Amino acid sequence: MISRGRALALAAAAPLLTRCVFDRSAVRVGSKNFTESFIIAEIYAQSLEAAGMHVERLFNLGSTQIAIAAMRRGNIDLYPEYTGTALIDVLHLPPISNSRAAYQVVAQAFRQRYDIVWLAPAPMNDSQALATTRASATRYGLATLSDCARTAPRLRFATIQEFLARPDGLPGLKRFYGGFQFAEIRTYDIALKYRALLQGAAEVASAFSTDGAIATNDLVVLHDDRHFWSAYNVAPVVRAQALAARPKIADVLNAVSPRITNGAAQMMNAQVEHDQADPADVAAQFLKR
Repeated sequence: MISRGRALALAAAAPLLTRCVFDRSAVRVGSKNFTESFIIAEIYAQSLEAAGMHVERLFNLGSTQIAIAAMRRGNIDLYPEYTGTALIDVLHLPPISNSRAAYQVVAQAFRQRYDIVWLAPAPMNDSQALATTRASATRYGLATLSDCARTAPRLRFATIQEFLARPDGLPGLKRFYGGFQFAEIRTYDIALKYRALLQGAAEVASAFSTDGAIATNDLVVLHDDRHFWSAYNVAPVVRAQALAARPKIADVLNAVSPRITNGAAQMMNAQVEHDQADPADVAAQFLKR
């Protein structure tokens, strides 16, 4: 399984979808191609099945662009999407740190442009983040991004190459907070940056706030005290036509979304990525709890 940060655009998936024969009597649930998307899509699918609906799973579609194209063609009816991804990568708008404001902007734009409805968002906010160990947090007095900006000359930073170039990565942090002049910066594969942190080769690493490694290794996520990063709340996005045909979809998914928290997502991601559990089993356990 791969994380959101490693998700690659599987361009070949789009033409394959156009050639598939779909069960039009089913609610067709899609996902993108990373662990968290698989798990949350399974939560949606199993919730709909428990409510008596027939569900067809079309997971691992690839990039956001492929998922939206599949929705617009009617190949899938719904999938989990993030407000920050929709805002920045789809609508090409500036980041909005306020969760409610970000949701309102994307919900209105998607309905107008794509005839896609955003259902209730989860409290889970899978935003960009910086993480450290509890030992380093105590030693260097790190609790917030402002703390890290000031203390950076004493810290080594482990990250992925993309974070060094993204406007909401290190360049944006320097511009917004000031500071962040790390003593050393090394780039790693997405999983190896956590190993660098745990083995003492770095004091701070870039992260996503619901990464399974945060729960597995009891890491500290530094608080974005000046609200730089965009909100990335996850929500079911549904074709308006599919929702009109089956209004019960909204009732079912709006009931389950409020229970998907950051802590729950971290634990579920860890079960899949660290314990090698099946996403369907992890989703079933979550719904049972």
